[in-house]
Amino acid sequence: MGCVGRIVWIGRVSDRKSSIRSSSVREARVSFGGLDGDSHFGLTRPSCVRVEELYDEGTQIRNARQISILSSEELERIARDSGIDELPPEIVGANLVVRGIPHLSLLPPSSRLQSESGATLVVDTENLPCQLPAREIEATMPGRGRHFKPSAKNRRGVTAWVECEGYLRVGELIRLFVPAQRPWPGPDQ
Repeated sequence: MGCVGRIVWIGRVSDRKSSIRSSSVREARVSFGGLDGDSHFGLTRPSCVRVEELYDEGTQIRNARQISILSSEELERIARDSGIDELPPEIVGANLVVRGIPHLSLLPPSSRLQSESGATLVVDTENLPCQLPAREIEATMPGRGRHFKPSAKNRRGVTAWVECEGYLRVGELIRLFVPAQRPWPGPDQ
């Protein structure tokens, strides 16, 4: 069983080395490399601290972090808990913001989000809060950046990769499909 949300914002990060800020667009094409024109675009990426137990930093690996998806409701809660009126999605480097999908940040891996055009994104994992958005918030709203990480816990959204090419458009419906899963019992079971 799935639920349906709505795309309320789309953005591209032009140069993540200089800033994670994204620029708003009304529509974007997604292809197998990710969101066209975004600095996270690519079938592969250099490994980072998230997988340091597996690879030396910089090792080329599959890019399952092509697109950053956030919930407008969760952004509102982060803002409230950070003591700010509004947290614009471009400050936190969002690519896609949806409304109407409860607990988006807690979606299990392999969940799918499919736009009306058929573009389908596969959730990789929760996007854990980090210092990069906190720095951008601090630069824009002095004194508020330090509140981001605790306020964004379990609310920072998810990262995803493109399974089926197509278009994402502001105002379009996006359907959620969560595959049947059972919890892993662990090594001792």
